[in-house]
Amino acid sequence: MIGLILSLVLTQGYAPLRQGQDPLDQEREARVQLVGKKLRCAVCQGVSIADSPASMARAQLDKVRELVAEGKSDQEIYDYFVERYGEWALMEPKKSGITLGLWLAPVLMLVIGVLLIVGSTKKPAKPVDAPVEPAAPDDYLAKVRADLEK
Repeated sequence: MIGLILSLVLTQGYAPLRQGQDPLDQEREARVQLVGKKLRCAVCQGVSIADSPASMARAQLDKVRELVAEGKSDQEIYDYFVERYGEWALMEPKKSGITLGLWLAPVLMLVIGVLLIVGSTKKPAKPVDAPVEPAAPDDYLAKVRADLEK
């Protein structure tokens, strides 16, 4: 039991590079990190693959490193991940098609809400020359008495 706990504690967060995977030169390694920050970790779901300690994220970052070493552009790398994992793989999905509606919906709802609030607070102005007739109290009392007698 102690051996199991000790092995779990010692291997916590351990995600080694793949066999034979050497870090790139400083410039290309910085590019790997920048591209990795724009790709979502499938395990953590709110974290980029560059920031995630998950072994799957490490493997994806290794793939980014491999694609950078092959001379692929950033867009080609993003396309590679989108092709395999869908638009969800991007930390910031493209603003087109259905996702454009998702980006615009909160703004549209805000505008509609402001218009409703402004429209409900404006009261139409009463004409000054129109006489206001008071309600006859006798008519009202007569109706109440008639209802009570029923």
